[in-house]
Order: sequence, then C-alpha cells, then structure tokens
Amino acid sequence: MSPRMSTRTTAIGLVLIGIASVQFGAGFAKNLFDDVTPTGLVWLRLTSSALLLLAIARPRLRGRSRDDWLVVLGFGLSLGLMNWAFYQSFSRIPIGIAVTIEFTGPLMVAVLGSRRARDLAWVGLTAVGVLLLGVERVDLDLVGVLFALLAGACWAGYILLSAHTGRRWEGLDGLAVASVIGALLLTPGLALTDRAPLTETRILLLGAAVGLLCSVIPYSCELVALRQLRPALFGMLMSLEPAAAALAGLLVVGEHLSAIQWLAIACVVVASGGATRSSTAADLPPAAG
Repeated sequence: MSPRMSTRTTAIGLVLIGIASVQFGAGFAKNLFDDVTPTGLVWLRLTSSALLLLAIARPRLRGRSRDDWLVVLGFGLSLGLMNWAFYQSFSRIPIGIAVTIEFTGPLMVAVLGSRRARDLAWVGLTAVGVLLLGVERVDLDLVGVLFALLAGACWAGYILLSAHTGRRWEGLDGLAVASVIGALLLTPGLALTDRAPLTETRILLLGAAVGLLCSVIPYSCELVALRQLRPALFGMLMSLEPAAAALAGLLVVGEHLSAIQWLAIACVVVASGGATRSSTAADLPPAAG
C-alpha cells in the first residue's frame, strides 16, 4: 500500500471512529436518563468538553474583533441549543429516528448550496424517508419529532457558523469558546431540573465520559481527517450518521426498528450522500469549513 493510500485509509478510519463515538456515546447517554435529566446530562457533556478543550487549546481571547465574538457567540448558541434539542428528542423517540429527522438540517444546507434543480430529487427522497418513519409508528411522540426538527435547524446553523468560526479562530480555539457559551446557555435551565444527581461523583464522571465520546473524540477525528480527505468523500462518509445512530440504538439501548423504518433511514442516507456529492461537484466550498 502506497503512503498516500495509507494516509487516506487512516483518515477514513478516523471519520468512522468519530461517527461511532458520537452515536454510541448518545446510546450510552440515553441509558443514563433514569439517573439524570436530558438537560442536566447535555449540560454535563458541554461543560466537561469545554473544560477539556480549554485545557488543550488555551484559546487566545485578547485582540479579538467584535465580529470574531459575534460569530463565536452564534456558533456557541447553535451548539448548545442543537445538543439540548437532540437530547430532548432521543429521550422520547429512538435514537436512529431522531438522527434521521435531525439530518434534514445539514441536508438542506447542501441542497440549497448547490443551486441545481436536480437536487430537488434529494429533497424529495428525504421527504419520502421522513414520511416513512410515521407509517408504522403512529404513536411516535410528536414532541420528540419536533425537538428533532429543531435540532436539525440548529445543526444547519452550526454548519454555516462553523465555517465562519474556523476562518476567524485558530485550531480548536473557536470550538472551546463555543462550548463554554453553549454550557452557559443551558445553565439557567438547570433550575428547572433535578440538580441533585449533578453533585454525585459517579454522574459527574459519566457526564465527562459522554462529553469525551460525543464531542472531543469525534471533532478531533474529523479535524485530522479533513486535512487528508476531499470534502465530497468526507460528506459521503458523514452521511452514514443516521444508520450508525440506528445501529447504536439497537446494540446499546435495545431499540428495534421495523423494515420500513430502516428503509426510511436508507432514503435519508442516500439523499444526504447524493446532495453532498452534487454540491461539491459544483465547486462550492464545504459547508463545515
């Protein structure tokens, strides 16, 4: 195997490790909802990852422009709200279904970015996939579905603001500051939840583990992989997220999906991969920077 091929294979492996880490981390998090609320757990996740990223990145804060702070503020708000809505969603509906619905956000970014009429087909395929989710699960929790849609909208904003943040903040600096902002955003919400578990050492350690699995490991893997992979291939690999989420839900939480629901997930995976390939073929910059 040539050095170039070996480097590419390693990068692909890193992307897959990142995908597995974030989705199996979500499955691990769902098993903790009997001990801590979704709001409390996502706050622990963001806080622990923020502290770790601050220690690693040691971001430079002085000399920043007003625009630098506005961009990272928006990035942090979208990060915090996206994670909060996602955790609220999969506390009510299966993880695979939550991620599939949420994935409509980045898919719309890719489709709108390409500006090609044929990409309406990918929108149609996504709509088919989402509609199929309700065919056999008429009891699917509506609030959970709405939270997943909100998470998808925030994910779209996260993608766009991530690109701007990456251009204004070096390395992990932007993500570290944004994680602090996201954690601060959720702090008032702790007043409405049971805070007692958050004082237990076991819960604090488990929350830190969720932060490591769902934030630090996947982002670090993606950051390294993006230096070696074309945006088109990276986007195609990321399209596997809904399928990985469904598999994690099955193996970690025991969430069994029907054949039709697996077909729905496949529709969204194919639509996302096709939209990513088409938007990149149009020589547009990658959405995630």
